[in-house]
Amino acid sequence: MTFLGLIAHNLWSRKMRSALTATAVAIGVMAVVALGVLTTSLKETATQVLQVGTADFTMAQKHTDDILNSSISEDDIAAIGRVPGVQSAVGALLEIVNYDADNPLIIQVGLDPSAQGPFGVDILEGASYSANAPDEVMVGYVLAKKLSKRVGDTIVVDAVACRITGLYSTNVSFGNSTMMVPLSALQARNRVPGQVSLGFVKVVDGANVDEVRKQIDDAFIALTTIASAEEFGRADRNLTLINAANTGGSLLAALIAITGVLNTSLLSFFERIREFGVLRAVGWSRFRIIWLVLGESLIVSVIGAAFGVWLGWVAINVLQHLEQLRGVFIPVYGSEIFLRSLSFAVVVAFLGALYPALRAAFLSPVEALRRE
Repeated sequence: MTFLGLIAHNLWSRKMRSALTATAVAIGVMAVVALGVLTTSLKETATQVLQVGTADFTMAQKHTDDILNSSISEDDIAAIGRVPGVQSAVGALLEIVNYDADNPLIIQVGLDPSAQGPFGVDILEGASYSANAPDEVMVGYVLAKKLSKRVGDTIVVDAVACRITGLYSTNVSFGNSTMMVPLSALQARNRVPGQVSLGFVKVVDGANVDEVRKQIDDAFIALTTIASAEEFGRADRNLTLINAANTGGSLLAALIAITGVLNTSLLSFFERIREFGVLRAVGWSRFRIIWLVLGESLIVSVIGAAFGVWLGWVAINVLQHLEQLRGVFIPVYGSEIFLRSLSFAVVVAFLGALYPALRAAFLSPVEALRRE
């Protein structure tokens, strides 16, 4: 019998124990996959708010609990537009609209019509709304299709019946699922005159973006510039908390899985003391004994990982349809999530089986054969 054949035989002869070990790993991998996809997807949704438009970077209030609650004075936006190296600075007010049960979290963007060009809005059908019209709205073409709305139709937004004047697209897919209203109308509706949520800054051609950002950060100490997803936490604590929860959950899942593998490997060791003694007596090296135990653990863990990925996919589909996450959690399946799952299974197999493997390798053949 080959070495791999012996490993397969040992696992098959202890089906229940192998299945329980694989289940422990599967539960851990499920947690890693579900938490990883959830974190990545929520991060993607959150940071896409900053990417709508053609700006080189975004301005937000420092350290808010939610970036949608960021508040910037229009006077500050105008002053930022006068900073050397800045081509344009556009302010936008953001609000979450509960449209219906299927679309509970639609982002409404308050934007002046004159700022639509610098903001990166491309009108596909119809025309823009008037600057001060409280009952006019434009809808992203993806959202319009989802709601079965066309130019000229009426849509109720915040209990206000509005006429759709146009359909638009933006340079990122997220923006195509938003709706847009006159800035002054949204400010009046929310009682925040002269305030916007975010500023979108475009620098002049040839200007150094980092230098322009430094000037603005130094001049406006209550605000922060954001140019990438990694910097999102400078304005929004939620993403930092989400990442921390993902790390903590993954570590807890790893601890549970390692404990499960260690427990079953130790039980298997005590049951097989005589077997290990015989193997040592017939000339097996300590290194080969270690590889036997680790090999059994690795195969069971990889099988458990495959099952865990499937369980993770099931969990993600359940989470996706929860009312609290509907419209916000759009799963993003990155290859790094599955590579992390495989790495998780290998690490769990190694750490869980290392101690029992060393115990088996350093058994005295004579003492092992005396065991009943």
